[in-house]
Amino acid sequence: MKKSEKPIIKHIPDFLDYCEVEKGLSEKTQENYDRYLQKFVSWLKKTKKEALLPHKLNTDDIWTYRLYLSRHKNKKGKTLKKISQNYYLIALRALLSYFTAKDIVSLPADKIRLPKDAKHEKTVKFLNLEQIERLLLAPDTKNPIGLRDRAILETLFSTGLRVAELVALNKEQFANIKNKDDLELSIIGKGDRPRTVYFSERALSWLKKYLEIRKDKEKALFVNYRGRKPGSRLSRRSMERIVKKYAIKAGVPFFTSPHTIRHSMATDLLTQGVDLRTIQEFLGHRSITSTQIYTHVTSKRLRDIHRKFHSGRKLKE
Repeated sequence: MKKSEKPIIKHIPDFLDYCEVEKGLSEKTQENYDRYLQKFVSWLKKTKKEALLPHKLNTDDIWTYRLYLSRHKNKKGKTLKKISQNYYLIALRALLSYFTAKDIVSLPADKIRLPKDAKHEKTVKFLNLEQIERLLLAPDTKNPIGLRDRAILETLFSTGLRVAELVALNKEQFANIKNKDDLELSIIGKGDRPRTVYFSERALSWLKKYLEIRKDKEKALFVNYRGRKPGSRLSRRSMERIVKKYAIKAGVPFFTSPHTIRHSMATDLLTQGVDLRTIQEFLGHRSITSTQIYTHVTSKRLRDIHRKFHSGRKLKE
């Protein structure tokens, strides 16, 4: 079957392979694209357009799909938020861009315009320093699990690592930290992009204490002490459960997750006067656009500074 004769639905597996091999996107991003595109597949089936070919897709179809997204209700009877609708449309645009890259005639990706107000819905949830302190102090470091968990929390706040990057750390990367006050470590981050992360003296001291009690020969830096596979590498889900456990214990917001700590690290740097480009490098963002979600955090601080120091208020009326 020629590419031009293959229905859109049949192109999705090839698109996902393209995302992995040629675009170098992470497994998580591929999973998200697949999940979001399944909504489009559901719409095609519901409208009896399973056999729709790429070149047959038109702007009327896109409009009908957008109406479907805006009116779709979940099991609780709630409609999709604008930001969620945005994600489904972004995935469809990525599929259309793939068609262009592979010379498959289809609707141009820029024919799908994102809702103007959707981008304003995304807000950064973060902890202030007092909340971070309570979280870091929550583990009982008198036992191995608590010591491990303190090292995890300190590492997250010091480095701003994504949870997948944290899980991938190995013990051998910290073999020579005994005589160091801080540490620079090269990692392979999202999209297989290398970057340097920085461990503060504080974080490194807890990692040293944790590694001193490790007598096993396991490769992973952070290992499981419970369950059916003690000594195995902690999973992403395990890391999320650990952070949630101490968030509850410390009395900080329930939404707290490893990514919240990453946001908190970036927000702390921003409030200390660090510029966005530098924070972009710390976080490993490919585009400065991703980093700009933090700018609203300092708006109140800037307003207060303007009120206090701007000399306009001293001028004669």
